[in-house]
Amino acid sequence: MKNNQTARKHITDKESNEYDLLFPLLIALLKEVRELSKKKQDDALNKNKVKIINNVLIRIKELLKGEDSHYFLELLDLDSLPSNSDALFMLVQFESGLKQFRAKYYYEDSYGDGYWTSEPE
Repeated sequence: MKNNQTARKHITDKESNEYDLLFPLLIALLKEVRELSKKKQDDALNKNKVKIINNVLIRIKELLKGEDSHYFLELLDLDSLPSNSDALFMLVQFESGLKQFRAKYYYEDSYGDGYWTSEPE
C-alpha cells in the first residue's frame, strides 16, 4: 500500500495537540483492558466499555489517517463484543501506530529537550 504522505516531514499543531491528548488516554485504556485480560481473557467486554474505547480509537484513526499504520487499525465491534484478550490485541496495535507517529515527528535535541516537528495551521 502506498502512503500518500511519504514525503511529509511536519505535522500541524492541532495534530501534535491531539496526540498529546490521545496517547495518555490510550495508555489508561490499555492498562484497564490488560488487567481484565489477566483475570478473564475470554470474557467479552460490555457494550458500554466498547463504546468508551471506540470513542478514543476513532480519534486515533483520524490522527493516523495519513500514516501507513492506519491500514491496520480496526475499531472494536459493538455487535459481536470482543473478548478482553482480543480487545487488548487491538489496542496494542493502536499503541504501536501512535508510537510510530511520535518516532516520525518528535525529536529530541542534544540537551534532551523534545519538540514536535509541527507547523502552525
